[in-house]
Amino acid sequence: MNKLRFLVILTMVFMQTAIAQQPGSPGGFDKSKLFFGGNFGLNFSNGYSLINVSPQVGYRFTDQVAAGFGLNYIHYNYTDYNNFKYTQNYAGLNIFGRFYPIQYAFIQAQPELNYIWGKVRDNGSNAVLYKIPSKFVPSLLLGGGAAIPAGRGAFTISILYDVIQDQWSPYYHQAVYAFGYNMGF
Repeated sequence: MNKLRFLVILTMVFMQTAIAQQPGSPGGFDKSKLFFGGNFGLNFSNGYSLINVSPQVGYRFTDQVAAGFGLNYIHYNYTDYNNFKYTQNYAGLNIFGRFYPIQYAFIQAQPELNYIWGKVRDNGSNAVLYKIPSKFVPSLLLGGGAAIPAGRGAFTISILYDVIQDQWSPYYHQAVYAFGYNMGF
């Protein structure tokens, strides 16, 4: 948890520095620099389902620096070959920082703190075999992507990886491919 606390503080310092260095700005809030977006995902296949709702709001401090925060909810259902049904839920908060080394490409850091709960059932008898421990799970997603202007916003595509790799993370041992749209970018 100390790693996550350090990352939150570092991100806040980074955001404050970006605001202070903005040329020609009186330091006030400019609502035209806000953007809204996030990700929405659905996946249904034989014995597996996933629902992901992750809205985010951000602020473009300079042409090179943007940051913000978001909420997320992820729901997994999976039935294995032994007819055991796994159900996992995650609800959490995240902050993100983006650096644009060139106009439409970005590098992103996104610390998250998710709360997990769920269970494993015998699909035949519907008996609960195991309750997944309810707890907070930290993640630190690092990666990059692109923001392609479209209309009054931008389509975003990114590839991120959780470098903490907690065994209960929703991103354990896998890359995160995210597609979305930011309004007001």
